[in-house]
Amino acid sequence: MHRNKIWITMIVSVLLTGCGDKAQSHLYDKHYKSGTLSCMRLQVIPYDKKIESTLHKYYDFSTKCPYVLQVEHKNSIVCNSSYNAPQKALSNFPNSYLKLELHKGLSLLYSYYIDLDHKPDESDISEGMERLQYDLGIAK
Repeated sequence: MHRNKIWITMIVSVLLTGCGDKAQSHLYDKHYKSGTLSCMRLQVIPYDKKIESTLHKYYDFSTKCPYVLQVEHKNSIVCNSSYNAPQKALSNFPNSYLKLELHKGLSLLYSYYIDLDHKPDESDISEGMERLQYDLGIAK
């Protein structure tokens, strides 16, 4: 009987995962040394003036830099995984996301991603940029 409770708990926790609301970040360049990034160019997809102005509060972007911070956001999305039916019915299910990716040429150096249950706002963008700065050792 006790074993069945453990299995049920494990199955329910697997079903309730999927599109989550926790931010994920990853440094792909294993040779990157903290604090060595000299500049970044900004690219917001699709363009959003509010997002761009919020990002400019955190970093002085350059128009001529080999490192590109690509900020992607989308609203009104649907996570189609059938495993998420219970979570969709019982909670605020994510319908937006915010993604920050740092590229040099075609190489992805760093990424930050978070699912959201609302359109990305200033606090979401600030949290993402602060996390990027912390992870890469960029002075504010």
